[in-house]
Amino acid sequence: MKIKAAELLIKYLEEEGVEYVFEVPGGVLEPINNALYESKKITPVLAKHEEGAALMACGYARVSGKLGVCMGTTGPGSTNMMTGVASAYGDSTPVMVLTGQVSTSTFGKGALQESTSDGIDVVAMYKPLTKYSAMVFKGAMLPEMVRRALRYALSGRQGPVHLNLPRDVMREEIDFDLRKVETYRGWSQPFDRESVKRAATYLLQAERPAMLLGNGTLTSDATDEAKTIAEMLNIPVVTTPKAKSAFPSDHPLSLGPFGLASSLLAEKYLEGGIDVLLTVGTSFTEWATQAWDSRLLPSKALLQIDIDPYQIGKNYPVTVGLVGDANAILTEIYYEMKRQIKNVPEFRPNMPMDEFMRFKEDSQVYLDEDKMNSNANPIKPQRLMRELRESLPKDAIVFIDIGNSLTWTLHYFSVYYPNTFMAGLGFAPVGYGVASVIGGKFAVPDKPVIAIVGDGGFLMNGMEVATAVNYNMPVIWVILNDAQLGMVYHGQRMASDAHVVASKFKRVDFFKIAEGLGAKGIRIEKPGEINKDMMDDIIASGKPTVLDVIIDSEEPPPMKSRIEALEKVYD
Repeated sequence: MKIKAAELLIKYLEEEGVEYVFEVPGGVLEPINNALYESKKITPVLAKHEEGAALMACGYARVSGKLGVCMGTTGPGSTNMMTGVASAYGDSTPVMVLTGQVSTSTFGKGALQESTSDGIDVVAMYKPLTKYSAMVFKGAMLPEMVRRALRYALSGRQGPVHLNLPRDVMREEIDFDLRKVETYRGWSQPFDRESVKRAATYLLQAERPAMLLGNGTLTSDATDEAKTIAEMLNIPVVTTPKAKSAFPSDHPLSLGPFGLASSLLAEKYLEGGIDVLLTVGTSFTEWATQAWDSRLLPSKALLQIDIDPYQIGKNYPVTVGLVGDANAILTEIYYEMKRQIKNVPEFRPNMPMDEFMRFKEDSQVYLDEDKMNSNANPIKPQRLMRELRESLPKDAIVFIDIGNSLTWTLHYFSVYYPNTFMAGLGFAPVGYGVASVIGGKFAVPDKPVIAIVGDGGFLMNGMEVATAVNYNMPVIWVILNDAQLGMVYHGQRMASDAHVVASKFKRVDFFKIAEGLGAKGIRIEKPGEINKDMMDDIIASGKPTVLDVIIDSEEPPPMKSRIEALEKVYD
């Protein structure tokens, strides 16, 4: 049986459970789009910019747990997607990037937008941004190269992959070589028994332990396993900023996030010193560690779990490195501790729960907590965070953009369920939350999906509101309108050697832009205008909605400790 190469590509995506391809089309993509037209399982989604298409694929993959797919035409279409693809790489998000290419017969002749090794080489440009980047030179090569790409994207530490697809190659008739998923990528979850035993012993003997949960806790679906171990031994739990939803904010053992915009509770507990630290799925980046703070160095043992062996001991000296899937390793640690406890009569955790609760009761959680109830005008961002949290369902999925919207939500916005707080912190592109939220909504059309973004980020990717309108995706954007690049502006003010330069602009009426794009636009100017009844009505309306919220532009965000840490590290 023969089949066109483009049609077989789509068959492989169908086998992987792909539902959408986010794209900006072009002539060289015609064979693939023709195959999509014939597909009964995959819907093409027209984005307004290729970066938006890539970020939507990121959002879809993070919410659905499936492979995200984005597609752009040759030349500038391919280069436009790169920021979104870099974000996928930084966040270990499985995304397949498909880029078109001129026909092989025109290579080197100066064809319009040719992007081969003869000039602007997109395959080479994507190599640092992906786990795999290659051009399919012949139709017969496609099946093996697609399987290889899928294996890279979805195995081990997940991430983006890239295939460059010449138009004539995609039209070739090739053998129907379609294989089941389980025949070309593995599902095993290995772990080292001796390392598990050592880690369990250290945890059982800990006197002032802590657990640090990173994004790998979420991607490996290990949040329940982490909570079980924490509750078994009364271990206080800190999360990285990206993994804020890995542990419920209202859990008795929760200390909140550490790093950028840290919880004061987490800072205080770590200042008291810890003897054993169990970390799960974090690579100890700058934002996750307050610029590699020494408070994360335990006095006795650092136990580090990561699926990527190159992360073990990279930034902090490790006592026990546990390489593998976090879910499997945490499960084994739990059962190993139960086996060891059998030999200890009347076992009790070394961390008394009543002592820890007294610590929490005597400690401050938020900076300027009184401002969460402020009636001042313009609206205090602290008050806005409280109103949003009280107005939204607890299980609403919230995408956060990079900038002050991130610092305010990290510090003041509570989360209660896994994978309900999405921030692209690996590469941290401003505008991430504006577009990725649409992909997230495609993944869960029946669940409230909200983006909390800055005005600077919305000016970058806000035209994607028209994409949500076009596909009737009732996303809600909450814009912190302060007429400036807030993180830049306040960073310049807080730094000891910086001036305020190129960070302010004239205020924009975003609610009018929203209306022009076909969405509902609402200007919010006073505290109390956002409430549960209002948000319930917006959700029930089923319409894409932009809340244009005027906030106090001079209110400093909770990032002073980061500025101080950076000055120590880089000066």
